[in-house]
Amino acid sequence: MILPMYIFGQPVLRKVADDVEEDFPNLKELIENMYETLRRSEGVGLAAPQVGVAKRLFIVDLDCLSEDHPEYKGYLKTFINPEIVEFSKETSSYEEGCLSLPGIHENVKRPTRVLVNYLDENFEEHEEWFEEFPARVIQHEYDHLDGKMFIDHLSAFRKQLLKSKLVAMTKGKFEVAYKCKPNR
Repeated sequence: MILPMYIFGQPVLRKVADDVEEDFPNLKELIENMYETLRRSEGVGLAAPQVGVAKRLFIVDLDCLSEDHPEYKGYLKTFINPEIVEFSKETSSYEEGCLSLPGIHENVKRPTRVLVNYLDENFEEHEEWFEEFPARVIQHEYDHLDGKMFIDHLSAFRKQLLKSKLVAMTKGKFEVAYKCKPNR
């Protein structure tokens, strides 16, 4: 089932998400629906708060990039109650966008490697290093779990330049090709 994407201005996007308990109702269904929603919206990552669920859960699906990047073939990962325990000192800047911030793309500086502790969809524990693009996507989605968005990493000047777009977004003035839940 395609879930509605929550757009900038929805309070759930600024809330610190709660841990997912093992007995969380319909967890597998939520995860499946998130993957279906992500594919339909043509993104590479999706956090539960973006579909209105304030839980520490996000998914990454890089398979859609596998035609140009064969190393991402079948790259689907579910992160439950993740914790980034280490960041590299090396950083890079890369243009990011967000399904909850339609039409906004900005360069964001992030560490190039992260060590993440997380549970998968079967509640099996993992500790894994991620590098380059997967590390960036993970950090972007992880921010959502703490009520942050990529625009929070921008300079005050860049934020000021985006202010009118963000205000318009909170008033429902934007266009997307996917199901969404705007502010009204």
